[in-house]
Amino acid sequence: MNKKLILSAVAVTLMGAGAVLAQGQPAAPQHAMTFFVTSTTPTGTGNLGGLAGADKICQDLAAAAGAGAHTWHAYLSTQTTNAGPGVNARGRIGPGPWYNAKGVLIAANVGDLHGDNARDRNNIQKANMLDEKGVIIKGAGDMPNQHDILTGSDSDGRAFPAGVDTTCNNWTSDTDATHAMLGHADRTGGGNVSWNSVHMSAGCSKDTLIRTGGAGHLYCFATN
Repeated sequence: MNKKLILSAVAVTLMGAGAVLAQGQPAAPQHAMTFFVTSTTPTGTGNLGGLAGADKICQDLAAAAGAGAHTWHAYLSTQTTNAGPGVNARGRIGPGPWYNAKGVLIAANVGDLHGDNARDRNNIQKANMLDEKGVIIKGAGDMPNQHDILTGSDSDGRAFPAGVDTTCNNWTSDTDATHAMLGHADRTGGGNVSWNSVHMSAGCSKDTLIRTGGAGHLYCFATN
């Protein structure tokens, strides 16, 4: 056998070995992560340091997971006060599309995310509600149940009128004198299947949020 034939045989063998190794490796997601539920928050309360503080939580967790090249915002609304007008969560998360840590499409755009033109155009369900590490958020039936997500928003992703606190005093309070509107990541329980607006929290302290099925989790969306 001449040298050319020997080298060709070696090359084929190496290519075959590489293919076997590749088959044993999990396939990388086709789409980079642009959506996640926070695995943790620094305080676990409704005091997030306002919108800026909440966005930093999302940005820091994303960066730790290798997705820091995006600009990340928390899906939160704020209410109008003497200090300024309220902000709608849907208006601060970018245009989409959004994919979870495994590359699964969550929603193609803001309209589909909120069902503007047709219900259930999003892909929000328990199996797809992953944190930045790719771990499913615990829901109804799990121990502990942590499906409550802070949003302060109505089902269209907009702020509630001023008067009744639905945002833990615009995400600056950790007392049970304030409250927040919550969504359910698993879309189970609470009388409806809304991911972003199911029921009010009993308060904004860490213990109260835990006791009623949460852990101060946030939805985080890449805006670009």
